[in-house]
Amino acid sequence: MKRFLVVLLLTVFASLGWAQGDRDKVIDRVDEAGTVMNEIMAAPDKGIPEEILGSAQCIAVVPSMLKGGFIVGAAYGKGLASCKTANGWSAPAFFRVEGGSFGFQIGGQAVDLVMVIMNERGMRALLSSKFKLGADASVAAGPVGRHAEGATDWKMRAQVLTYSRARGVFAGISLNGAVIKQDRDDTRAFYGRMVPYRSLLNGAHPAPADANPFLETLRQYAPVKTAESPKTTPPAADKQAEKQ
Repeated sequence: MKRFLVVLLLTVFASLGWAQGDRDKVIDRVDEAGTVMNEIMAAPDKGIPEEILGSAQCIAVVPSMLKGGFIVGAAYGKGLASCKTANGWSAPAFFRVEGGSFGFQIGGQAVDLVMVIMNERGMRALLSSKFKLGADASVAAGPVGRHAEGATDWKMRAQVLTYSRARGVFAGISLNGAVIKQDRDDTRAFYGRMVPYRSLLNGAHPAPADANPFLETLRQYAPVKTAESPKTTPPAADKQAEKQ
């Protein structure tokens, strides 16, 4: 009996250690996402135009996404997204990006990916917790610079504008065919339980302090006019997700 209890306790402590280790990795990713945005916007005349950030509905960042292949490249990475709400930028929602063509390339490398969701339809696709760029939401390479007056395509047709940074070079990039879906493991690791993607991105769930390195960056470069009254308590959907 004593031996059984010892084994049980060791298993519990090991599980707690693994859980904390997973959460630490997710927190590191949150910090990295904030750093990526700060470094991109700090580059003289090479950031995301102010008009685009001001019009954005949501912003998603994938630090150090891996892309590679021969002739036609594919990608895999983990990132986080936040959307504008009546109370400011939402708690981050964690996702995975898989697949997608980068066009002609040989070899592989890690890139930082930024996706800017520009309108209500693009935001609805993101809220679905799984969508395909180019199919469920139109995607285009975003213009680069401090201002985007001369680039009108983003206003007329793009639902998602994509950017990449590799080896210090920042540019718009098209990522057709990539699938974006909620990362349930990272969500549980960060929040301690499963929280629906929609509840996070529509502002129904509060953002913990560990999300500040990313959210403060968004507030700095894309401030949101907030409502006076705070959001109400999270909907019953959260309770349902906890059981999953």
